[in-house]
Amino acid sequence: MSRLPHYHPSRRTVLQAGSIGLMGLGMNHLGLIRSLAATETTTSSARARNVIYIFLSGGLAQHESFDMKPEAPREIRGEFNPIRTRTPGLQICEHLPGLARRSEMWSLCRSLTHPSNEHSQGHHIMLTGRSEIPPNFSPSKPQESDWPSLAALTNELLPRRGNLPPAIILPDKIKHRTGRIIPGQFAGRLGARKEPFWIEASRFDPNSYGAYPDYLFHHARGKEDGSKHSFDSPTFSLPEGLDFRRLRDRVSLLENLNQQSVHLEKAGETHQLDRYQEMAANLLLDPTVKDAFDVHSADSALQERYGRNSFGWSLLLARQLVEAGVRLVQVNLGNNEAWDTHQAAFPNLKNHLLPPMDRAVSALLDDLDERGLLEDTLVVMASEFGRTPRIFKIPKAKLPGRDHWGAVQTVFFAGGGVEGGRVIGSSDQKGEFPASDPQKPEDLAATIYDSLGLPPSIKWYDTEQRPNFLYHGKPMAGLFS
Repeated sequence: MSRLPHYHPSRRTVLQAGSIGLMGLGMNHLGLIRSLAATETTTSSARARNVIYIFLSGGLAQHESFDMKPEAPREIRGEFNPIRTRTPGLQICEHLPGLARRSEMWSLCRSLTHPSNEHSQGHHIMLTGRSEIPPNFSPSKPQESDWPSLAALTNELLPRRGNLPPAIILPDKIKHRTGRIIPGQFAGRLGARKEPFWIEASRFDPNSYGAYPDYLFHHARGKEDGSKHSFDSPTFSLPEGLDFRRLRDRVSLLENLNQQSVHLEKAGETHQLDRYQEMAANLLLDPTVKDAFDVHSADSALQERYGRNSFGWSLLLARQLVEAGVRLVQVNLGNNEAWDTHQAAFPNLKNHLLPPMDRAVSALLDDLDERGLLEDTLVVMASEFGRTPRIFKIPKAKLPGRDHWGAVQTVFFAGGGVEGGRVIGSSDQKGEFPASDPQKPEDLAATIYDSLGLPPSIKWYDTEQRPNFLYHGKPMAGLFS
């Protein structure tokens, strides 16, 4: 694997980047600024498509979405009814009408399986594509012994396009309501210098869930006021009347740089300072890239199609970034394990979770198609696991839900050469275990890597410079035309 020599910024670049403190770019966006110095490597594949990986943290219930069991007893089938899609014989949940009308654009795998029913382990498995939990794994915090995430490996192994990194995660890191960061999202054995890059646009609320402002809710209390929550994309601009020629020789600019250096040292980020500076400078000079980060200036009608909420803005931002040159965008739709429907599952899914997801994903498919990007962009939607076949009620809960279930979940695929209207694998009559063609997270990861143009022969190197195979499964057969 080729490597570039350490980058030493020019005086001009440093002076340009000194405007970070002048342009409203907060510390919460420093993770993004790392990306310009992502290691450039070589790849070879005829496909070389893009990927948008939509992750529904908490665990989407297969019975209430894409693998309904209308003939099963009520305690298994639940309260929702199936509706027909445009594909004969294919039915999905009544609360996904937009996707039902677009079934020729997507396919399903109803037989993905892994061995864990725990949130942290499940996240680690599905975000790294490795079913084996690494030694010394901690469910409470990320560790350097963790497997690298799909996003971290993509950043390591693919070259960047222009001023953007190969992979970005948005709109925030996945956190538990207690504030702890969920493992599986990070570089792990690649080393701390190769962490993936985040756009932290969504402010984390430890007491609420869902697509704020209109769909903010609490699992026990229902709808909540989301008007105080904001979706803040980073902005890259100079104050009016300032330009780099005027700034270049100013002593105040050098003082500003020195202040930023101290600030970054305190944040433990000094080893990345040159990378922050390079990206900030280049973003300022590239209007196309700057526009890719701004969803609020997008066409008003387009924002309405996606939904003016955190789900809609996140997927619109993902489309803009892919169009600008990012190869993989992981979109976390719902923090705080929002899809963890232990209680009041049916009203919360019906009123707060499925409608904004259905609207935003439908709009994403239409938007990609209209822009000629759908054929070259694989859209994947999954969770850390599915839900138990039997409905239950936790103590003190007023309404029932379903528990965690790693044994089977449904994964959604669209675009990227996927043949629409297909179903890969099946679950049994209860939606409890795979009944045919079981697939593993390793196969899902291989499907993503193959779509990105990363060949099975490629390797990545850990902090000890030991080679590791990228592929641990095979791309899913039957999805692609």
